Amino acid sequence: MSDTTSRMRREILEIPEAVARLLDRGQPEIAKVAEALKTRDPRLVVTVARGSSDHVCTFLKYAVELELGLPVASIGPSVASLYGAELHLDGALCLSVSQSGQSPDIVALARSATSGGALSVAVTNDPASPLAEASDHCIDIHAGPERSVAATKTFVTSAVATLMLLAEWKGDDALRRALLDLPRHLDAAARKDWSPLKQAIGAQRSLFTLGRGPSWAISNEAALKFKETCQIHAESYSAAEVLHGPVSIVEEGFPVLCFTARDAAETPVVQVADALAEKGARVFVTSDRAARATALPHIRTDHRLTDPIALIVSFYAMVEQIALDRGIDPDTPRHLRKVTETV
Repeated sequence: MSDTTSRMRREILEIPEAVARLLDRGQPEIAKVAEALKTRDPRLVVTVARGSSDHVCTFLKYAVELELGLPVASIGPSVASLYGAELHLDGALCLSVSQSGQSPDIVALARSATSGGALSVAVTNDPASPLAEASDHCIDIHAGPERSVAATKTFVTSAVATLMLLAEWKGDDALRRALLDLPRHLDAAARKDWSPLKQAIGAQRSLFTLGRGPSWAISNEAALKFKETCQIHAESYSAAEVLHGPVSIVEEGFPVLCFTARDAAETPVVQVADALAEKGARVFVTSDRAARATALPHIRTDHRLTDPIALIVSFYAMVEQIALDRGIDPDTPRHLRKVTETV
């Protein structure tokens, strides 16, 4: 690989190796956390995160609600850091996700949740971070160094770590097997050709990303990456909501990217994709079921919860190319730093 290759590209291609490393090295600690969860038997899960890490939490929300029937709620970190409120979280699991584990507001809420009675778990790339210290348990995502500002490896390994925890907590052999087979699927996903979508976006300054269920979390992450790496105003919506108002700005040639896995949401997402295509939008969807929208090549894995992870890897590979085509360095988006600390 040449020295001119972006760090973001190199890190995208490292994702399968990073996930394999997590599956190998992260299992003992994750099994320990799962045992603690079985003992505590929480009736509620709360999450704490910002940015890409918060999209991991949205992904986990759907996974836990679908597989365990437990409600999952996101708590705004400012509740503790700015307002000093004390939350009563006895009997809850508090999962804090942060690649650096450094942001004071995330740390403050994790510490508050621990003192408020929650079983607190940090998911981070730095097991020696303040977030890990503030939590009862720490899950190291084993992503290795990630130097590009745009999170790719850490998003994927954080998502995989939460699925590993879910599989152990539930005792789900099918999910365990799917995760073990995931690295090879991610390697193939990174090499999918999404150039027709890249060409349709062209010089456009605005677009939609859509999804439902776990794939809506992927849509959220994609919209963020369009903004931070390409300076494109991308808005993520549930496919169930886009026709209720946002569709008003759709015009001829307006780009729309629809994410869907092989799950119960695939048919309704495809129906919305086709409806938007009928209105003149340039719609692309990760499904072969569309009649009017354009199907993107995609990897189907061995589980409905691992499918969306393969989709974001294919997306990352494309969005880095869009940034370069626009003369933007994807490693150093303007106004951004790798670690953003908020209070």
